[in-house]
Amino acid sequence: MMASDATFRRRSGALAAVTLLLFAAVLLLMLRGGPEQEITGQAEAIDGDSLRVAGEELRLKGIDAPELLQTCTVSSRETPCGREARTALRRLLSSGLTTCIGSERDRYGRLLVRCRVRGIDVNAAMVREGHAVGLGAYALEEAEASAAYRGLWAGEFERPAAWRARHPRSDR
Repeated sequence: MMASDATFRRRSGALAAVTLLLFAAVLLLMLRGGPEQEITGQAEAIDGDSLRVAGEELRLKGIDAPELLQTCTVSSRETPCGREARTALRRLLSSGLTTCIGSERDRYGRLLVRCRVRGIDVNAAMVREGHAVGLGAYALEEAEASAAYRGLWAGEFERPAAWRARHPRSDR
């Protein structure tokens, strides 16, 4: 009877180890995202960091643009920096077909992407022109925009994440 108990424990331990490895592999795939996807087509700006290509809503990875209703202050005047960000993204996207690549999704199910139009890195351009801030990425582009007082950096603004925290409405 002792030999069968030892065999049972060995098999149970092996089964537990295999189960743990499978669980870890599934978790890793979920955190990493799915396989890389490429979407190409005529793009439409939804706001300063969201767009629609080939019927799919996408979010520009690594940047955060002001919300549509967000305002900023330039020369003591309130300016619609959220709408200005959308206009800047529209201008970039209008120059040709957009190709976006990504593998992760945000909490709303949008694919997080890096996009290019006619060789231009759209994400970097939005930050470099001061219409978005970097989220751990694009530090050089943000520093360039700040030093040149471009876009948001021309006056005073609240970081988009802080603005959203103060305005927890879904119809931004």
